[in-house]
Amino acid sequence: MSQPQAIFDTALIARNLARRPGNGDFVTDLVLADLADRLGTLIREFPKALIIGPDVDKLPALGQTANASFPFERLPAFTAGDELPEIVGSDYNLIVSLLHLQVVNDVPGYLARLRARLAPDGLLMVAALGGETLTELREAFLAADSMVYGGASARVAPMIQVRDAGALLQRVGLALPVADVETHVVRYASPFALMAELKALGAANPLVDRPKRLATPALLTAAANAYVARDGDPDGRIRATLEIIWLSGWAPHESQQQPLRPGSATTRLGDVLGKA
Repeated sequence: MSQPQAIFDTALIARNLARRPGNGDFVTDLVLADLADRLGTLIREFPKALIIGPDVDKLPALGQTANASFPFERLPAFTAGDELPEIVGSDYNLIVSLLHLQVVNDVPGYLARLRARLAPDGLLMVAALGGETLTELREAFLAADSMVYGGASARVAPMIQVRDAGALLQRVGLALPVADVETHVVRYASPFALMAELKALGAANPLVDRPKRLATPALLTAAANAYVARDGDPDGRIRATLEIIWLSGWAPHESQQQPLRPGSATTRLGDVLGKA
């Protein structure tokens, strides 16, 4: 089978992540808090669990469900620029992938690789940035490129749409697939404050087909002006959307709930509704 065309420069992503300062990362903090809440609703034990993320030092060493605590094996998402981490173990009861899927070129291949490492009735949980993330910045740069250069350039990476996410889980053979989204609106003092934070987080433009010339002061100023005009608040601050898509699915097992065969119902809908 041919490899999908590369969209993301994974070697560049690895270099950007390596240059990040060691201070806080509010996006990772949000996702980790959400993960803890989701695990806390499960009445389940996970004796063998793996968690994957861009910054292995920020990944939790322990997890907690409603009835049990368990240790996590931790694995960095990027090693020497490879987008698919080398998973040595197998038969995991739980695999969690955080903030990695949105910069993977072969999304079905990545999910299939994780699925293959699950034990029967094992759970896969994935958190990724969704398609509405930074839509304001994307629109601002489209307007600025048109104004300064007379055409658009790809300056903000495309991301996964929630409507496509559930089908990806079914495609790799996971049962009981669920896809949902958490949307946050974050405010910044200015577009330049947002751009500076993205750079500090190692989230500079990761596209293979990114513009070869550096962003000029004229382009950045035009983008900032377009941003404020479209998504500025009366107090002078600007809004930025952060969309986090959560995917979950189970490796098939005979104990799981199964759909009924078509035509096997024993009760008529009219009887339930009280109609003849």
